[in-house]
Amino acid sequence: MTKAQTKTVNIIGFPMDLGADRRGVDMGPSALRIAGLKEKLERLGYKVIDSGDIYIQIMEKQKVTNPKLKYLNEIIRTAKTLATKVERVLEKGQFPLCIGGDHSMAVGSIAGISSYCKKNNLKLGVIWIDAHADMNTEDTTPSGNIHGMPLSASLGVGNEKLIHLSGFSPKVLPENCALIGVRSIDGPEKENIKKLNPTVYTMADIDKLGIHRVISRVLKQFKEKVDHLHVSFDLDSVDPSVAPGVGTPVPGGLSYRETHLLMESIADCGCISSLEVTEVNPILDNQNKSADFATDVVASIMGQRIL
Repeated sequence: MTKAQTKTVNIIGFPMDLGADRRGVDMGPSALRIAGLKEKLERLGYKVIDSGDIYIQIMEKQKVTNPKLKYLNEIIRTAKTLATKVERVLEKGQFPLCIGGDHSMAVGSIAGISSYCKKNNLKLGVIWIDAHADMNTEDTTPSGNIHGMPLSASLGVGNEKLIHLSGFSPKVLPENCALIGVRSIDGPEKENIKKLNPTVYTMADIDKLGIHRVISRVLKQFKEKVDHLHVSFDLDSVDPSVAPGVGTPVPGGLSYRETHLLMESIADCGCISSLEVTEVNPILDNQNKSADFATDVVASIMGQRIL
């Protein structure tokens, strides 16, 4: 993997809540800003540009035309805008930090990153840190919520509009994708995972092996094969006792220190080139505790240390 060189971080807000049933996650970008995201990065020596939020039409102004792919058209429209923005940020030599919003954001962010990699002959690797695999399709989804589909779409499986965003598919190869912290998978979704066969470390694996060994294995796996490392961090990967303000909390997640050690280990490789933080929901939070934690986690992956 190549070393990430940029010292300019470009924040792109994506206040999306159309991918999920539970409201409030559209306020995630604001919560992260209020929690001092920009200031924490500046203290680490980064120049920070905040590009503001991409406009997303509210749920009340739209109709669900396909209950298996809720709000597909608006998600596709805004994902295209995000993909273009992310690609331009990378072309300027800056580090894109996308803040959401629900995890359907990754359809656009990964499309933009992959397009940049394709044009520059770089191999993309994705570390997906999440309680959920997000590998459903319209055929397997129990809810029709697109926030459960972005990884399968990025891997080239699912609805044609989702998988062919930016005009090509797949965006990332399964052998260059690793899931960490998974503990909630829908029955039919398991078949998608088995068919595509990305690297998966469930919470049971983390319990047995320890988080440091898990991330060391992933980074070693990517070392010779990946030029651009993207980390997609869903806050619900963390245990709800640490971060209650998430859209779909699942007990038994990463602890406070496991999360920071995971991020510190990624930072130590010096190879991360883009990052997204998703599913921060201040309505379900307690005094912005979860957003505060999320911004500290971002600081860890961007180089903050205890000593």
